[in-house]
Amino acid sequence: MTAADARIEDLADIAGVAAKAALRYFRGRLGIEFKSDESPVTQADRGVEAEVRKLISSRFPGHGIYGEEHGMEGADARALWVIDPIDGTRSFISGNPLFGFLLAHLIDGEPQLSAVGMPALGEVFVSQRCRGAFKGEERLKSSGKTSFDGATIYINEGEKIWRAHPEVFSRLMNTGTTRRFSYDCYPYALLAMGHVDVVVDFDLQPYDYLSVSLLVEEAGGAMSDWEGGPLRMGENVATVAAATPELHRKALVLLKG
Repeated sequence: MTAADARIEDLADIAGVAAKAALRYFRGRLGIEFKSDESPVTQADRGVEAEVRKLISSRFPGHGIYGEEHGMEGADARALWVIDPIDGTRSFISGNPLFGFLLAHLIDGEPQLSAVGMPALGEVFVSQRCRGAFKGEERLKSSGKTSFDGATIYINEGEKIWRAHPEVFSRLMNTGTTRRFSYDCYPYALLAMGHVDVVVDFDLQPYDYLSVSLLVEEAGGAMSDWEGGPLRMGENVATVAAATPELHRKALVLLKG
């Protein structure tokens, strides 16, 4: 087994631990609090992240860890793990199975490995820079679509886009053939599998987009902020992902109007 293969196994192991931890709480009685931005946080979010951080620290001493709930540890390290323990807490607390677990491994600020886990669906997607994106043994490939003709567009955080950028929202609602309102990470997995052609998202943090960006890119797609800039550590970022670089360029033109 190569070092790269071993690291992919580590990703799958960590995603498995996160899934088991999340499912212990799912559709149970949860203590729920609200953050300053009015987003909810539960015992499950904190508990899952604590278990994942413990596992990462034991396997990768000296690596930095940045998680949504417990913050930054080892900020000066070249290697950094970025965790979203439950991506889609509102889905989670309402019993919706489309919540996820997100993990990205960065070297010098650039994602090299990622895992997107869907605990309630029993699915795990892993990706490694220059080596591809996979669901189990299946290598993932995006749809290859290069135009909006016949395209399926998923609009994440649609109400936020509508409030902040009504003109962008209007253009999105008149583009493509199929449009779906959505949330959280699963639309990016659908894009990587070839079922969805474009995902537009809004108001994201690094733990929301770093892992899914690598998954999209390694499946043949492209993802950036709305200005076409690369996705690194940032705050309140608006993103757009597409099945091909050609369609991505057209999506950027659409967003800019």
